[in-house]
Amino acid sequence: MITNVKHVTIPVRNQDVALKFYTEKLGFKVAVDVGFGEGQRWIELTIPNADTQIVLFTPEGHEDRIGTASNIIFTSKDIKKTYKELKAKGVEFIQAPTEESWGTYALFKDVDGNVFCLSSS
Repeated sequence: MITNVKHVTIPVRNQDVALKFYTEKLGFKVAVDVGFGEGQRWIELTIPNADTQIVLFTPEGHEDRIGTASNIIFTSKDIKKTYKELKAKGVEFIQAPTEESWGTYALFKDVDGNVFCLSSS
């Protein structure tokens, strides 16, 4: 029986630039950073208090996925506070927190233009 999602992969152009964004701006921590294939690394990042890890990796032939809307939704217990903190660190939001009947959400981009949702938990 399936019990968890272990990794979610985010396609990136430059792993060093992406790593800096995800660790310094979003506060993720490096779990694994090893060589993987020619000119790439397998980089796994942990999110504080989460089981699922983020992998910064683009398989060959999948470069067209970079800079697109993702299906990844991050959560926060206090989305307005998180929005202010991330915005102060230079994270680009394309939609400020918006309240809906099902909760509050905001949309932001990473350094490659990948779009993510930040949702109330």
